[in-house]
Amino acid sequence: MTAPQSTPAAGDVSGRPARPVRFEDPERNRRYWERIERNSAAAPPLSDEQKAIIRAAFHQPRTREAA
Repeated sequence: MTAPQSTPAAGDVSGRPARPVRFEDPERNRRYWERIERNSAAAPPLSDEQKAIIRAAFHQPRTREAA
């Protein structure tokens, strides 16, 4: 399995990681990411409870090494 290609967003200087290329056609890929950004901007902010649930879902405690 190969890793997906990544390209920086046009004009992105935020330091965010590069976006994966979803489509071979660069214009279709650009429209896809614009649509994702519009949907994200339109979403209401998360409550503190929702943020805590998401953090807990992704938290992975460190495993201890055998002595």
